[in-house]
Amino acid sequence: MHKGAIVINSAWQGYNFRLNLARELKENNYEVVFVAPEDGKYSDKLKQEFEFFSVDFKAGGINPIDDLKACFSLYKAYKENRFDIVLNFTIKPNIYSAMVAKLLNIDSINNITGLGTVFIKKTLITTIVKLLYRVSLACSTHVFFQNFEDRNYFLSKRLVSSNKCNVIPGSGVDTDKFTPVDVDTDGIFRFLLVARVIQDKGIFEYIDAACILKNKYSNIEFGLLGELDSINRTAISKKKILELYNDGVINYLGKTDNVREQLANADCVVLPSYREGSPRSLMEASSMAIPIITTDVVGCRQVVDDGVTGLLCQVRDSSDLALKMEEMLNMTENDREYMGKLGREKMLKEFDESIVINKYMNTVNNILTKKSS
Repeated sequence: MHKGAIVINSAWQGYNFRLNLARELKENNYEVVFVAPEDGKYSDKLKQEFEFFSVDFKAGGINPIDDLKACFSLYKAYKENRFDIVLNFTIKPNIYSAMVAKLLNIDSINNITGLGTVFIKKTLITTIVKLLYRVSLACSTHVFFQNFEDRNYFLSKRLVSSNKCNVIPGSGVDTDKFTPVDVDTDGIFRFLLVARVIQDKGIFEYIDAACILKNKYSNIEFGLLGELDSINRTAISKKKILELYNDGVINYLGKTDNVREQLANADCVVLPSYREGSPRSLMEASSMAIPIITTDVVGCRQVVDDGVTGLLCQVRDSSDLALKMEEMLNMTENDREYMGKLGREKMLKEFDESIVINKYMNTVNNILTKKSS
């Protein structure tokens, strides 16, 4: 029996985004260990099915001492468990886990889930992260990207070799879980943004668009569902969000484990992000036959067929976002339903989670077969 690790910067992400991959590995006689920070909730849920090793990655931190401690913890875990392969997700696991695995002659697969804030705002940290990526990806056995533009960017900067990388459709979407739901209408049209509450997700543009449209229409609501992220340097404060909630601009819905229930109440899902890997909230909405609006940027544009399954707007442009939201609002119900139907068909054909899991299984099996031969 082979033994593999799923290495990720939060147990919440492991439980919500990588559980089906772990189950598929287990069904194929792999022993699976999750390596992530302990959180007392999602880590406990993962422990019900899998082994769990706690490593504190300090996802938003830039303290090199903390990162060195994480590396020592990884080394200890990998030495004790004698893994055959490790599957890395998110920036710090991609960087440090790949390096540690190489030291111990363990194969690794990295998944570049998106370039995020560190690449949107070019700083000294961006330069450091590029350097670390160059080293870590040289240590990796294989690298998955979630869109062609991110892959091409890494190739152009010589951060990765072309013979060891390819593209998968994001994390995929569980189309059996995220299915269309009939909901009784109450006459209110509900927009919904599902994302961490940080500037780079286009939160301010969404708020500005809400203010524009609220002056013209009375039967609309602007929901915001997501974690108030105090670590990210573009985070929006809880105080600011609660002020907007109290002023009736947005309906802040907090964070939930049941995003499907909130999506079911939405007439349109919006994500005005500045850059993504392959946004799961849009895939889940489309899988539920909900039309979407997103920005014409890396990662987002691949999820929507403009004018067919949803609408594209200009990035960092509140006015254009408001226009697209108004266009969606003024469509006939039949047109929106047809748009949603085509969106689900696109998810089934291009973004189903089974496509991603099969790609992982084939790649893992090929790597380990080649190593044993």
